[in-house]
Amino acid sequence: MLNNLWKSRLATPALLSATLTVSAAIVTAGAATAAEASKIESAPLQSVSLNTPVRAQAPIQLADASSVSSLEQVKTYGNEGAGDAEVGQVTSVSQLSDVRPTDWAFQALQSLVERYGCIAGYPDRTYRGNRALTRYEFAAGLNACLDRVNELIAAATADLVKKEDLATLQKLQEEFAAELATLRGRVDSLEARTTTLEKQQFSTTTKLRGEAIFSVSGALGDEKANSTASVDENTTFSDRVRLSLATSFTGKDTLLTRLQARNVPNFGTATGTNMARLSYEGGGAGNNSQIVDKLYYRFPVGPGTVTIDAVGGEFYANVPNFNPLFASDGQGSISRFGRFNPIYRQGGSATGSGAGVTLNLPLSQALTVSLGYLADDGSDPSGARGLFNGSNAALAQIAFKPTPAIDLGLTYVRSYDRGGNVNVSGATGSAFANQPFGNVATSADHFGLQGSIRLNPSITLAGWGGLTKANREAGTDAEADVLNWGVSLAFPDLGKKGNLAGIIFGMPPKVTDNDIAGREDDDSSFHLEGLYRYQLNNNISITPGIIVIFNPEHNNNNDTVYVGTIRTTFTF
Repeated sequence: MLNNLWKSRLATPALLSATLTVSAAIVTAGAATAAEASKIESAPLQSVSLNTPVRAQAPIQLADASSVSSLEQVKTYGNEGAGDAEVGQVTSVSQLSDVRPTDWAFQALQSLVERYGCIAGYPDRTYRGNRALTRYEFAAGLNACLDRVNELIAAATADLVKKEDLATLQKLQEEFAAELATLRGRVDSLEARTTTLEKQQFSTTTKLRGEAIFSVSGALGDEKANSTASVDENTTFSDRVRLSLATSFTGKDTLLTRLQARNVPNFGTATGTNMARLSYEGGGAGNNSQIVDKLYYRFPVGPGTVTIDAVGGEFYANVPNFNPLFASDGQGSISRFGRFNPIYRQGGSATGSGAGVTLNLPLSQALTVSLGYLADDGSDPSGARGLFNGSNAALAQIAFKPTPAIDLGLTYVRSYDRGGNVNVSGATGSAFANQPFGNVATSADHFGLQGSIRLNPSITLAGWGGLTKANREAGTDAEADVLNWGVSLAFPDLGKKGNLAGIIFGMPPKVTDNDIAGREDDDSSFHLEGLYRYQLNNNISITPGIIVIFNPEHNNNNDTVYVGTIRTTFTF
């Protein structure tokens, strides 16, 4: 289409000249009939060649397509001719860097616009000519008027076009021949680049995003928690790769399919406590076996958003978790505990099979209500499984944002873990906190209070507190209380934009009271974490960090455990 427009532009000088000649002949003839005039007009118009070149003031050199990328070339075109430098007295419009409202060319084009309505760049179809135009902007407007006049001539309504206007257009076209020729070349170039982009894009509705983590890690310590065995101190090199396909059908919805492969070791096994686990390790397939670890469909409903999880549903990914700078396992905290309140791990599955639905409904700019339900064994019809008969969790949360810098949340989760699949604390605390009554059916009420405050653009403070009241659902009734808390201090853009330094301190989940003797945590463990993410560029970051667990498993007799890592994250 653009090529056709520019081909018609090439014919314009001859077309205007022919029309002027015909108009003069009509005025001189006087007594000629309308039919004769029409006959005179038609002859020169039919003789116009579409290959008539536009007379340019100087040869136009176009950039080689291989010298710059398509997107950079488009940006370059948009920025050219935007200078505002003052110039001295000139005698020709071609010497002007800008065409100003006081210039004859500007006024001439404005008159044509108002007479023929050939520019409709504003919604009300008005031409607001009250600022200077670059010569390329002016040439674009001139093209529009040439189009309009050509339409009138082609429709045999040339008598509606004044001879003076045709003369003005011809003069303007001569003055701006170089710009018109340049625009023609650039339209051709942009068409070629657009064709290339259309052929190379993955899909008109699907975007591919990827993340790869390279991790060099190791643990240090004397003995494993609650054991006489030594800590496994071998240094490891491991990886995790995720490829996400985000598909949209309406432009407002998202169908996400994520493939994952990883071989990150479980440092809970290496140290004897889940408190030492890394953020990017987890259950499910290992040894770099590929699985679909997440599949959901998210769409708007009125002012709210609904997420339907088929695989890998997690509350922390569906609702606000109030630790925005450390929540990501690839860019945030290096520890499992340090990411957010463990309350958000309820209902999820270590094997990535969580299924359910979550609603986020903003009631105002400051208040959002979230409701959700996840089933750990939603795809399994056997035994005590399925959507409603197996392990599951229901969430209700109120998020309050009184100012742009403050976020507060109050969360409640009701969970049920079937026997053989008990995970009360999301594998972040002690063995007792994770299974207060052993691996038997357990229900629990979880309460969480969390928030974050941006003290200034360079410092963010966040924290949470959690209480879990667990109940044994098999055998003799029993109750247990589990507490946890954490505080984090983040320093975004420290040293360079995109960098992140952080300190996280807290107490992993601990059983403070239990009806079953011998399953309480008598002492207190403390988690200390330090990290610094260095952003090499937009796609690569390197995060060295260390995790220190004092009194692992809430036992003062256990030796302090250290886990160090250098996490390199590639995003594309």
